[in-house]
Amino acid sequence: MTDPIKIQPPLTDDVIEKLKSGDRVEITGVIYTARDMAHKSMVEGHKKGEPLPIDLTGQILYYTGPTPAPPGKPIGSAGPTTSYRMDKYTPYLLELGLKGMIGKGPRGPEVKAAIVKQKAVYLAAIGGAGALISRSIKKAEVIAYPELGTEAVMRLEVEDFPAIVVNDVYGGDLYQLGVAEYSEEWDRDGETC
Repeated sequence: MTDPIKIQPPLTDDVIEKLKSGDRVEITGVIYTARDMAHKSMVEGHKKGEPLPIDLTGQILYYTGPTPAPPGKPIGSAGPTTSYRMDKYTPYLLELGLKGMIGKGPRGPEVKAAIVKQKAVYLAAIGGAGALISRSIKKAEVIAYPELGTEAVMRLEVEDFPAIVVNDVYGGDLYQLGVAEYSEEWDRDGETC
């Protein structure tokens, strides 16, 4: 197994073009949280002429709603949210400069097409590993939509945040590759699918 690729936001096209489905990455720097309610607020507000709460250029959004921080910790458990809930807003945000997203589960065809067109990347974090993931989060602060509670936009300072490239700029999809690989193994073993 190869070592993880170290990346640091804001992401550039050069960095994005080096990432391929199946690559493991570790992110160090600033990322932002946003779930469906924050996505809705950002997109609807921007369409009305309101400024975005953050400059999305080159940034990564992590789809999470963390639990409250225990004493002495910057954040509680911070596992990934199912990503398709953000699909209807994602192409719009990619057009505004968003370069990376972290969540769990597959993305729809429109999002995958927008990832290729806008030169972005979709990464998966391990579902069920929220407590482990939170160890890579060194600082967390709410920066927008505090009324949304756990769905507020937060600024996270992370160090070696682990993720896996699912969708790349070449149309690669790790979920589809995994199914195809499993099907080939199944067929080689003399079984039928």
